[in-house]
Amino acid sequence: MPSLPLSGAKGTPGYIEQRHIARQQLAAYLRVYNARSDTPMGQIGNVSGNGLMLISVLPVMVDEIFEMRLKLPTSAGGLDIIDFRALSHWCRPDVSPGYFDTGFSIISSSSSISELAHLLERYFTF
Repeated sequence: MPSLPLSGAKGTPGYIEQRHIARQQLAAYLRVYNARSDTPMGQIGNVSGNGLMLISVLPVMVDEIFEMRLKLPTSAGGLDIIDFRALSHWCRPDVSPGYFDTGFSIISSSSSISELAHLLERYFTF
C-alpha cells in the first residue's frame, strides 16, 4: 500500500494519516527492558499486532535489532516475562522535551506476536 503524503499538521484540516495499521494508545505506560541486561529502555507509547512505539530518554539507533523484554503483572501477583526481538525503523524527538519516540516492528517473540498483542490487550483492557 503506498504511503499518503502529509499535507498539514496532525489535528489540523488537511492532515492525512500515513499509518495503515490501527494502534492502541496505552492508558498507562508499560516499561520495556533490555532482555540481555534487564535494564529499562523506555515505555511503550502505543502498540499494534506488528509493532510498538517506544518512548525513551535516549535516542535509539535506527535499522538495528534489539532484544527486548516486557514484564506483565499476573492476577496471582507474579510476572509474565515476554522476551522478543524488534527492529527499529525511525526515531524522532517526542512532543515532551527530553524524550524520544522510536518505531519498532516485532520480528520474533517467545510468545507468538498475536499472543503478545493479546496479553497487552488483556493487561490494559482496551
